[in-house]
Amino acid sequence: MTESSRPAPIRVMLVDDHALVRAAVRQALDAPDLAMVAEAASAEDALLIAPQVRPDVLLVDIDLPGMDGVALVRELAPRLPDTRIVMLTVSRDDRHLVDAMRSGAVGYLTKDLSPEALVRAVRSASEGELAMTRRTAARLVERLVAGSRASADPGDAADPALSTLTRRELEVLRLLADGLTDHQIAEALAISPRTVETHVSAILRKLGARNRAEAARRYGTGG
Repeated sequence: MTESSRPAPIRVMLVDDHALVRAAVRQALDAPDLAMVAEAASAEDALLIAPQVRPDVLLVDIDLPGMDGVALVRELAPRLPDTRIVMLTVSRDDRHLVDAMRSGAVGYLTKDLSPEALVRAVRSASEGELAMTRRTAARLVERLVAGSRASADPGDAADPALSTLTRRELEVLRLLADGLTDHQIAEALAISPRTVETHVSAILRKLGARNRAEAARRYGTGG
């Protein structure tokens, strides 16, 4: 295979506040088909860098200074629909696992995995697969099933389209129905107004609503 015909490497960005971890990940991902294109030591830095770099795979630690990694995923996932976000953390807390996946992550890895396993996970994520162990996937399914049983909303049956919305989209729709503006919703949910606009666009598309008022009415009658 010539240089010109060789596939472009998978472009990876890492968000972690520990320099030693960043160095270890860089070393682990030293492969011909992988390229570390950017790093950030905080969520705030990542919010500036990631939209410019637009990596194929974004590795994110949960325990970050300031905004945590899950909140960062909520911010970036709507802005970077082609980027596969994978958590890389020491946390084994099921709440972090579920929150991260609901917020837009496609993988959840713990930092005790081997360098070879990290490389495989990054490749899998770039190909559209879930990047997590079978045990973690089983925990995720178990928590999601338990959560859906505990919080089953009879309104979903009245308007099946509401069940297609993510948890964050439902939160945005609820606040819309309460009469809040985009800026007020952004403040209430600790996200940016731009992210609110992205969620609103997704809500209108999924509900087939012509405008925000119609979507709000759908929530009021269906929820």
